Amino acid sequence: MAIIHSIGRRKTSIARVYVDLGNGNIKVNDREFKEYFPTGPLQYIVTQAQTAVNAKEMYDINVTVDGGGIKGQAEAIRLGIARCLVKVNEEHKPTLRKEGLLTRDPRMVERKKPGQKKARKRFQFSKR
Repeated sequence: MAIIHSIGRRKTSIARVYVDLGNGNIKVNDREFKEYFPTGPLQYIVTQAQTAVNAKEMYDINVTVDGGGIKGQAEAIRLGIARCLVKVNEEHKPTLRKEGLLTRDPRMVERKKPGQKKARKRFQFSKR
């Protein structure tokens, strides 16, 4: 099997995911993923796609992620891994789709508008 490449995005985070046959090692920016994501919930998010299709010990995953915060990065990695698993085996698609792991979350921060304090908040208005 050749190295399979896929991209996952969430908010402003972009994760480039490379999957190859191996024994379950996950590296994020050349660090062990448990070191990069120290909390349990973030580690669960990263491994969620593999757990759904029982492929936790089958593939070595190398990830390059940048932008956004730590939660957005974890969710971007999850989407990238799910897309790679579908490329590896098309039979994984219904399972991952049912879990909601193949859906790109389009929610982004709304931009600040000129003449306002934030995206929707306005400066205080004085009638008199």
